[in-house]
Amino acid sequence: MYTMRRMEITCDNEYKARNIRGFCHLYDGQEAVATGIQNALDAEDSWVTSYRCHVLSLMRGGSVSGVIGELFGKAKGVTKGKGGSMHMYSKENNFFGGHGIVGAQVPVGTGLAFAHKYNAVPGKPMNCAIACYGDGAANQGQILQAANMANRWDLPMIFCIENNHYGMGTSIDRHSSIQDYYKMGNSIPGLRIDGMNVLSVIEGMKFAKEYVGDGNGPMYVEMMTYRYHGHSMSDPGTTYRNRDEIEFTRTNRDPLEYVKTCLQEAEFMTLEEIKETEKRIRKEVQKEVVKAKEWPVPDKGEIATDIFANSLKPGDTTYPPFVRMPDMEKSFTFNV
Repeated sequence: MYTMRRMEITCDNEYKARNIRGFCHLYDGQEAVATGIQNALDAEDSWVTSYRCHVLSLMRGGSVSGVIGELFGKAKGVTKGKGGSMHMYSKENNFFGGHGIVGAQVPVGTGLAFAHKYNAVPGKPMNCAIACYGDGAANQGQILQAANMANRWDLPMIFCIENNHYGMGTSIDRHSSIQDYYKMGNSIPGLRIDGMNVLSVIEGMKFAKEYVGDGNGPMYVEMMTYRYHGHSMSDPGTTYRNRDEIEFTRTNRDPLEYVKTCLQEAEFMTLEEIKETEKRIRKEVQKEVVKAKEWPVPDKGEIATDIFANSLKPGDTTYPPFVRMPDMEKSFTFNV
């Protein structure tokens, strides 16, 4: 969790230094959610999320240099420097990406859940799929449509709302007629979890995974969490909430401070050992950043890779002559 925090703070600094361009959505404050989910799921379970995906990419087989390198636009980044902040992806680790369109990842997650049920071994628990989305996306029509299908077909699907209380500069009480998001599944059962307590997240997600994996159908899970930064780097995060609120949460509900307290009270670590660990992690993160800065940018020939489909013939790497666009060899006359 501390690695996540340092990585996101570093992203903040590098963005302000203009080494990172474009969109950038930070996750600090919500670390207990990603950590708890990862500890409750199996590697074979599928995970898809929104554009706030740096930390989830790290959890699902990534590295700090891979994430930072992607933000720098480097060829060795998580998605070869071509996805950026919102589009990190790792099929081999069953992480099916961050998605830039609000709520669009949830139908994808439902499709992944369908695949798990389709490929299930009779007599054994199914693997599950989880789609994470924010409170600002919770009323998207496509989510409700996906939930209806998941419920009708008893899919092993977890609809996970990361309720950090604010959408793109708008509080939940201003944009949603219902603020109990875990109840939005209608006949789908819901569970509300303290998303600032990593132990609560682990136990709650274990229950959810077992429930959907046993063929009971989908479940709604609402993580009560908080983001410290604004919606994105262009949002100062203080025009629609005051600094006292942010400071109060940092002081009284910070997910990392909770873990530190638990470790000390259980006598697993001393304060000095925790500080030494944090110092080591800060150095490791900075080392990863330096490494990422030294990587090359993608070759110009990569601009169409992974965009146009190749021929189906083995060994043939030519592109098809027609890809949903006018034939460039013909001329056209337009009447104005």
